[in-house]
Amino acid sequence: MANTKSAAKRARQTTRRTAVNQRSLTAVKNQLKGVRAVIKGGKKEEAKVAAARFVSTIDKAAKNGRVHRNAANRLKSRLAKAQAKLA
Repeated sequence: MANTKSAAKRARQTTRRTAVNQRSLTAVKNQLKGVRAVIKGGKKEEAKVAAARFVSTIDKAAKNGRVHRNAANRLKSRLAKAQAKLA
């Protein structure tokens, strides 16, 4: 347990930030699974919409430092390649 007021505050902040980061990363992972499932199903239009939503979410996560920007770009690139195979 924290011994000072400032340490207690930092512990509270860490708890809140961890929860926010976890929600963001969970959303990214779930959307990625959804996009991959739609692509695997061969639904071109649904894949386009789902991919756009995923790209927006992962860009926001990368902007806030929750995901490394190179990792985000790599995921977007792989997704675009998979989507191109549908065409």
